[in-house]
Amino acid sequence: MKKLINDPQDVMRESLAGLAAAHADILKVSFDPVYVVRADAPVAGKVGIVSGGGSGHEPLHGGFVGQGMLDAACPGQVFTSPSPDQMEAATSAVDGGAGVLHIVKNYTGDVLNFEMAAELCQARGVQVESVVINDDVAVQDSLYTAGRRGLGVTVMAEKICGAAAARGYDLGRVAGLGRRVNESGRSMGMALTSCTVPAAGKPTFELGEGDIEMGVGIHGEPGRTRMPHRPGKELVAHLAEAIVADLPFRGGDRVIAMVSGMGGTPLIELYLVYGELEQILRGRQIAVARRLVGNYITSLDMAGCAITLVQADDELLSLWDDPVLTPALRWGM
Repeated sequence: MKKLINDPQDVMRESLAGLAAAHADILKVSFDPVYVVRADAPVAGKVGIVSGGGSGHEPLHGGFVGQGMLDAACPGQVFTSPSPDQMEAATSAVDGGAGVLHIVKNYTGDVLNFEMAAELCQARGVQVESVVINDDVAVQDSLYTAGRRGLGVTVMAEKICGAAAARGYDLGRVAGLGRRVNESGRSMGMALTSCTVPAAGKPTFELGEGDIEMGVGIHGEPGRTRMPHRPGKELVAHLAEAIVADLPFRGGDRVIAMVSGMGGTPLIELYLVYGELEQILRGRQIAVARRLVGNYITSLDMAGCAITLVQADDELLSLWDDPVLTPALRWGM
């Protein structure tokens, strides 16, 4: 294993120290307990937005902390849920008196620990609501979940809810938007290679030289099927057809589309994927109103990608377009 690391046990903390040093104007990092928080938190009178999960999916979630998106993020160790005390401390740090929304990917540890943190905060008088993201169409249950996994819609919900909070929407309205985004979005990913967890020092799963994993999870969980590698056009069609059929998306829909690399795929390939995706959607009279192409929710060094589509009306598009200033996403500032 060749990695740009020191001690595998220190990767998460040393990475967070680098994040804080690189973006001190936007965020700061607490190390006891560990959480990332926007530099000006708490913002009085504004709903706080908190998310989190295991490390290894960068820039999710710490890279989305800042104005117009997350107020705080709780990183666990690689592929490991953060603890309730991290979530409680982060929630308290961003409580400006208008309540706090937790955006939670549907992984059992994340859900349980955020629930415990919410109960602790509510006992102290902090109003907390939660939105659980479960947009992955690949499988109903996996090694980590009861029900569908949380995937790329997490990024969409964090941006749209963050914008709504910045506009001054109350907690119930912000939470309602988060649930609407989740209900309106679907995702699916695929892997060309496994990822390598630094502490393990070897690939998480074995994948034959000529095989790909269709529907893989962001922790390397098995997907829908393992199949021989095919041209990009065919792989994108396989992903797109599964996503479009699941909601289902229909002709006349407008969507926000995201093609996210899994961490080990170059942009030259991701833009090829996006080009194929847009052709497929155009053929179905589905209009891409907004798009993201790049690394937004990853799986360490896994080669592959995930596609996310969210049905978007005028309100969601307006919130999407609102200014955002984070390490990984920024416009309008």
